Amino acid sequence: MTASALPPLLRPRALLPGDLVVIASLSGPLHATYEPDLDRAVAVLERMGFRVRRAPLLEAGRRHWWSAGTPAEIAAEFNALLRDPEVRAVVAHDGGQTALGYLDLIDVEAIAADPKPILGYSDISLLHLVLYARTGLVGFHADLATPGLGGAWQRVTEARRAELERLYSTLLTGTEAIGELPTTPSWECWRAGRVEGRLIGGVLNRVMRTQATRYALPLDWFDGAVLFWEEMGGFASWVWSDLQVLRHCGVLDRIAGMVVGVPHAIEGLGVPDPTLAEIVLDVLGDRDIPVLGNVEFGHAGPNLPMPVGIRVGLDAGQRRLSLLEPAACADPGRTSGQAVSRGDRRG
Repeated sequence: MTASALPPLLRPRALLPGDLVVIASLSGPLHATYEPDLDRAVAVLERMGFRVRRAPLLEAGRRHWWSAGTPAEIAAEFNALLRDPEVRAVVAHDGGQTALGYLDLIDVEAIAADPKPILGYSDISLLHLVLYARTGLVGFHADLATPGLGGAWQRVTEARRAELERLYSTLLTGTEAIGELPTTPSWECWRAGRVEGRLIGGVLNRVMRTQATRYALPLDWFDGAVLFWEEMGGFASWVWSDLQVLRHCGVLDRIAGMVVGVPHAIEGLGVPDPTLAEIVLDVLGDRDIPVLGNVEFGHAGPNLPMPVGIRVGLDAGQRRLSLLEPAACADPGRTSGQAVSRGDRRG
């Protein structure tokens, strides 16, 4: 399959000032101790000019096992948000272990009729991949509300926080390509080279698990793609093994480049054990593709946005990553805070 044979991207409509953003429990529960972080996340979104509301399942102390509710309950609430024309974006409160339980319950027709930005990473990255596979929806792999906007964002300098707010506001409201993402000294060239391609990825173990479901991305969709991934927890050997799975299923033979996020809480990295760069290059073998490492996305936070499905430019040698397309599209029929009607929203 060539790039022209890929399905058209389904871009959500860009947000306007006064639009309603809902924070929802799409996976894990809200623990009472993190209520202040959630309040700070609300404040961040309000500073961007949006109205903010909590979804009903986002209630401290409410839980079912390790989740905010049963898969059916979470899917029902998620579908209600997808169908509600007043809701213009959904931000996941946190990650967790639940998305695999309701992939078959999502109202994909509602997404096709009125696509909205869905923000989050971790377990939510699985949603991005599946919805991209099923509808072409651009997934906003970006910070979660509670541990991200209300947590990691509060621990960086004021200048960095302002930079992130501008970046996220542009991502959600803009209809032009963002261009080059802000580089920091942490970025590392693990293998030089320049490529352009569609951005596909998420948490490494979720990428692997997505490909084990009936909603897997067709292998040809990885042709010429830039694979981005990050991982947290577990052991370095698990990262090596998960990358080997992607090698065996043919993904690594298809991609044109790779971007690796900052690792978080992974045991067995560094002297005398291998570094993450050594693990990646070991699995890639003689596949001569550019690899940019230690980029700020993932559980280490705060996250640079990595919109699933859009075209990016990667220059690993110069440590540059550019978003070459917008993640959202304009809706000329709307004014600030006005809900859209249901209809074809393919951008």
